[in-house]
Amino acid sequence: MDKPTILVQLDTDPHPSTFDRVVAVDAGVQQLFSYGGVKPADVMPLVHGCIFTRGPKELHRTALFIGGSDVAAGETLLAEVQKHLLPAYKLTVSVMLDSNGANTTAAAAVRAASRHLDLSQTSALVLGGTGPVGQRVARLLARHGGHVRIGSRQKDRAEAVCRAIRATVRGANVEAVGTVSSSDAPAALEGRQLVVTAGAPGVLLLPRKHWTACTDLQVMIDLNGVPPAGIEGVELTDKAVNREEVIAYGALGVGSTKMKLHKAAILELFEKNTAILDIEEIYALAQRIA
Repeated sequence: MDKPTILVQLDTDPHPSTFDRVVAVDAGVQQLFSYGGVKPADVMPLVHGCIFTRGPKELHRTALFIGGSDVAAGETLLAEVQKHLLPAYKLTVSVMLDSNGANTTAAAAVRAASRHLDLSQTSALVLGGTGPVGQRVARLLARHGGHVRIGSRQKDRAEAVCRAIRATVRGANVEAVGTVSSSDAPAALEGRQLVVTAGAPGVLLLPRKHWTACTDLQVMIDLNGVPPAGIEGVELTDKAVNREEVIAYGALGVGSTKMKLHKAAILELFEKNTAILDIEEIYALAQRIA
């Protein structure tokens, strides 16, 4: 008889995310062990508790999920987890990183865009492109081969994101643009077929008058789930809605795919004991299921 599936939640916040816990239960996880306030120094015994309790043939029934609101802290935990797995002895468990939902949200957004555009030929603008979700959206778009502008109020931060993407995506065609205010939008939007906004909650990044004046624009995706919208005129529930001849997605419109992807990724963890699900792996899953 198979042993129960166990998901060990390592959350960098003091209280483990109820959102992530509910999704895990709804995905069918049988046992959920949740730890909050996890720091790198805490990781080794938690990992060893996973890999030394079941035999190698049963370790696919145990997995780790790294979450919390701080994406950088989550990335640090992922690196620390990998240090303490023992693949030479087949003592490993699968691991998923989705701090602040950044990976599943970005993957769902780019997957939505791919339904309407050939992303290898698309010129895109990512506003709020220096945040965790924006960076991942830009990275995925760059992997497709199109031209990606990364907009930020601080152009030097956008330049840093461009350098980071070029370091991981060979031949990435990325460009930093300064968007100090919404009045910078016309120049940033010039020649763009796709715009994705991933800024701070409740901040208007793209007024209607600017995107309606962009004759090349075909798809716009607003990932802000807190009113007012990041793109004026896009509703939270929009899902491939025609807004003045532009296909629009709101945060909840993308969210249905994000939720489907989140659950599927958790199930994927229990297929084998060697998976590391970061942004590229989660996007590959999105391409298969959504």
